[in-house]
Amino acid sequence: MARLALLSVSDKTGLVDFARSLVAEFGFELISSGGTAQALKQAGIPVMKVSDYTGSPEILGGRVKTLHPRIHGGILARLDQPQDVADLEANQIRPISLVVVNLYPFEQTIAKPDVSLAEAIEQIDIGGPAMLRASAKNFAHLTVLCNPDHYAAYLAELRQNGDASLAFRQTAALRAFEHTAAYDRAISTYLRGMESPVEPAAMPAALGLEGNQIQALRYGENPHQPAAWYQTGAVATGWAAAQKLQGKELSYNNLVDLEAARRIVAEFTEAPAAVIIKHTNPCGVALGDSLVQAYTKAFEADSVSAFGGIVALNRSIDAATAAELTKTFLECVVAPGCAPEAEQILGSKSKVRVLVLPNLSNGPQQLVKQIAGGFLVQTADDQPIDPSQWKIVTARQPSTAQLEEMVFAWKVCKHVKSNAIVVTTDRTTCGVGAGQMNRVGSVKIALEQAGNKSQGAVLASDGFFPFDDSVRTAAAAGIAAIVQPGGSLRDQDSIKAANELGLIMVLTGIRHFMH
Repeated sequence: MARLALLSVSDKTGLVDFARSLVAEFGFELISSGGTAQALKQAGIPVMKVSDYTGSPEILGGRVKTLHPRIHGGILARLDQPQDVADLEANQIRPISLVVVNLYPFEQTIAKPDVSLAEAIEQIDIGGPAMLRASAKNFAHLTVLCNPDHYAAYLAELRQNGDASLAFRQTAALRAFEHTAAYDRAISTYLRGMESPVEPAAMPAALGLEGNQIQALRYGENPHQPAAWYQTGAVATGWAAAQKLQGKELSYNNLVDLEAARRIVAEFTEAPAAVIIKHTNPCGVALGDSLVQAYTKAFEADSVSAFGGIVALNRSIDAATAAELTKTFLECVVAPGCAPEAEQILGSKSKVRVLVLPNLSNGPQQLVKQIAGGFLVQTADDQPIDPSQWKIVTARQPSTAQLEEMVFAWKVCKHVKSNAIVVTTDRTTCGVGAGQMNRVGSVKIALEQAGNKSQGAVLASDGFFPFDDSVRTAAAAGIAAIVQPGGSLRDQDSIKAANELGLIMVLTGIRHFMH
């Protein structure tokens, strides 16, 4: 008897050629349903509809068509078990040798703007996952394929061995289970993101990480560490959807730094902004009246560290900015757009990776860190900054311009490794102290880097000052205003020192540690 294959696919890439080979080369008989059956018939390939095979019509608008004993019995039968074989014969069920299924495009549907919950729900496949799981469970007796990319390898197995090897079937089963797991996770993630009265802020009780490899990277942080880039979900978003206009392949470190740059530049929408990153910390951040002015200010904030840096811009690259970008060695530049004349100018530095990412503000809602035996998850630190909720705790009050400067410094400080100190003036960083083991050390580094620019500048600290020593150091360097979260048992010591020295001090009531 001819081998039986069941084909039911949403993604019809390569379907017709694959089915034709199954029939013409290897004598398979095909059963199928819905649009898959129609596509095969239109191509002149003999196929039996599932409803004709089962004797049961499709019902509920196609919601029920493959959930039938003649389908699942043929899939799950253990052909080395006499009782299973007897059950097949008694119920006139043929064993199915090949199941080819991929699922309704749920992720593609929810990626569409303004998709309704009802539309999303209709793209939750029921019969497909059931067939995939059943087939994968019974890989000892049949083959399951869930991706058009696997068709050629299966045909090669048939041509070489007459049938798929056990090793091939087991690997194919693994792919099927991975496929259904990712599908279920996409659905649960989507539904959890919908408004719900049940624990809206709670972390999920179960959480898994799933991704499809989109690029093998040359190495990770160091040459001896293998690395790869994975995309979460079937629809490319974020950096996976960015357009690379030119340059070498992106590296692991490039991507880590690009994400750090994106997070900072996304803070600023009110004016042209430029961010230069080295090792995930900003070495220059500035706002300007034009993009070229913002970039020039950011570069001059620390031109030494900017060499080999990662640049993020919140406006489309124009010719003037492109000309400035080509004056030093840079690893990567990302912006929401790039004018044709700017692209031509940047072409003179062909190795520089230039990317266009239209939506720089779209980032992950949850952040994950691995630890031994598991991982930690937290929501992104994306709470809006509201200076109207800040407390001015000194006799000296900030001017409107000084308050705006403190907002700028606070936004930058939020993205510097703790202990973080940022000194700014004219909406430009002039000193950054990052990742030190004590806050005093970070203050000294930031002020030393700022030098004379500290005169009249703003200092931001991601954590409180438990002692007044850093306040006195800042005042001695010429700092005019300090913005910090407060919350220390010894806040009054710092406030007293600020009043004594004529500083402005503002407490935000929220800290921004970043480890």
